[in-house]
Amino acid sequence: MSERLAAENPLGAYLRDRRIRLDPAAFGFAAERRRTPGLRREEVALRANISPTWYAWLEQGRGGAPSADVLDRIARALMLTDVEREHLFLLGLGRPPEARYRKKEGVTPRLQRVLDALEPTPALIRTATWDVLAWNRAARVMLVDYAALPPSERNMLRFLFLDPRARASHYDWDSVARMILSAFRLDAARAGAAADVEPMVEELSRLSPEFRAMWREGDVPVVHGEAVKHIRHPVLGPLAFEYSAFAVDGRTDLSLLIYNPVAPGDAERIAAMMDPLPPPA
Repeated sequence: MSERLAAENPLGAYLRDRRIRLDPAAFGFAAERRRTPGLRREEVALRANISPTWYAWLEQGRGGAPSADVLDRIARALMLTDVEREHLFLLGLGRPPEARYRKKEGVTPRLQRVLDALEPTPALIRTATWDVLAWNRAARVMLVDYAALPPSERNMLRFLFLDPRARASHYDWDSVARMILSAFRLDAARAGAAADVEPMVEELSRLSPEFRAMWREGDVPVVHGEAVKHIRHPVLGPLAFEYSAFAVDGRTDLSLLIYNPVAPGDAERIAAMMDPLPPPA
């Protein structure tokens, strides 16, 4: 496709570019007697379970904007990565796709190295249901030693409502709990993970009267963006952190949380406490 046509129909150009990169034999299609490389349009349509005519129109820039469901089917048919799928949605609908919740998966070594490079700033990665998947040593000494917890208990809500240390570390536990619970409810809904959190909600409602009451109250205002988190550390005493949350590249269901010490000297104090801890495996 010429540069002019690609500029006039970027969605079609992108679809064709992804299509011709695929090996027909890998999908069970005969590879002989093909005038062009990759899959044919009708083969992509077959894999996506959509009309061959409709798919051809998309590559030709005809027929209007596709639905999110159609783009999802095409993304699966073309074996797109999460980043490629997001680009497809931006071209086709002008917006990224809805977050796709994935049940507990680990993070890549690259993401763990990002966390480690942030030390002595505490940082961690959580899912849309607030399960903590990865952390650095600074997070272990300042927030929660997730490495010492069984995987099933590495959840920020479980710690907040069931562990006495959470109450001891927060100056206004009730306000913090309400804000966090509201943010959790919103994250789970956006990720389509409401059904996945039901067992935990039922358990916390049974074990924590405060959780049960707050959950029944429904939505409350959420403070978005950056904020300052004040904690009472058992060794270092009062500490303040600038709290920021970022989307993880290629994983819209994950968030990177960074707690940057407000006072310059606190970073040195945190670093001193990290010394006995080995780096994450």
